[in-house]
Amino acid sequence: MAEEIAAPRVRARALDLPLGRFRPGRFNAITDVAGVRVGHTTLIEGDGPLRPGKGPVRTGVTAIVPGAGNIFMERLHGGGFVLNGAGEVSGLTQVMEWGLVETPIMLTNTMAVGAVSDGVARYMVDRYPGIGDEHDVIIPVVGECDDSFLNDCRRMQVGAADVRSSYDAAARSRGATSPPPEGAVGAGTGMSCLGFKGGIGTASRVTGDGYTVAVLLLTNFGERDRLTVAGVPVGRLLPAPDMSAAPPAGSCIGVVVTDAPVDAAGCARLARRIGLGLARTGSTAHHGSGEIFLAASTTCRFDRDGAPEAGPRVAGRGLDPLFGAVVDAAEEAVLNSLLGSVTTTGRDGNTSEGLDPAVVSRLLAEAGHAGH
Repeated sequence: MAEEIAAPRVRARALDLPLGRFRPGRFNAITDVAGVRVGHTTLIEGDGPLRPGKGPVRTGVTAIVPGAGNIFMERLHGGGFVLNGAGEVSGLTQVMEWGLVETPIMLTNTMAVGAVSDGVARYMVDRYPGIGDEHDVIIPVVGECDDSFLNDCRRMQVGAADVRSSYDAAARSRGATSPPPEGAVGAGTGMSCLGFKGGIGTASRVTGDGYTVAVLLLTNFGERDRLTVAGVPVGRLLPAPDMSAAPPAGSCIGVVVTDAPVDAAGCARLARRIGLGLARTGSTAHHGSGEIFLAASTTCRFDRDGAPEAGPRVAGRGLDPLFGAVVDAAEEAVLNSLLGSVTTTGRDGNTSEGLDPAVVSRLLAEAGHAGH
């Protein structure tokens, strides 16, 4: 059963948190960058004991289309960074080598990377017949996290139809009047973060120069006692859980998109700043975790049949405000992924607890947090 759902959620802004000096964009989301679209396909099926290859299913696919226009013919300058490599983003080595993004960015579970990559390749070959003929072949960009605590990872439940569904949902999101769904949706359906239910989170910032910098994360990392909210050690102040928790590893795949004209080298530098935002929330990048990040500029393009777009570039010290925006947005995106997720039970009764916003608000007030 495939469902596109928007789980009930509270965003971090509702708690009056100090989350950096720049104001957020209109929706405080990656879609605040003009032309960027996001779509989810959520797969939920079955309950009870694990029957390998048959369920229960708690997984999905998330599609990020990083800019308007024809991403294949009008490639974006981009870059990436691997903070800890116990994970995978297929196609990232080519992005880092060429400094270009030429496919949608897809997110899913670990075992579905091949299926999603195949689905994207088939979709793009149908849409752009020149691929592999008059033009180069493609390597789709597909990031993964391990959702096997809640999901039957041995069942290859994600297929080409789900890839197309998520891409179609992204196309329909053009002109949306709200942020994209967060929490336990799409690729985030089966993910856990810092001892609670994680998943999809997004946030944006507008710099003093008027550039929008936005982040979307797939969060599946960390230990409960390290959870930190606006500097308050919330994880240590909460009582121990009365249920089995996801193991403290997992991964985080992060995507930065900006409308600032940043070249490939600058995009790589933006990407690595996601790690500083994760650290603020409690990440230590475990041995078994994959913290892998990608960034792209929607206004720094390289036409497939021509030359790089001419014009000024933001570089050197000019990147400093963008760095700060990435760090702040990444921190907030983690919190949005947590606060936007409801308690979810999956295989074998394993349960990932939703972080209660009211409890977080109370702990912040007791810690003397301004605004409470």
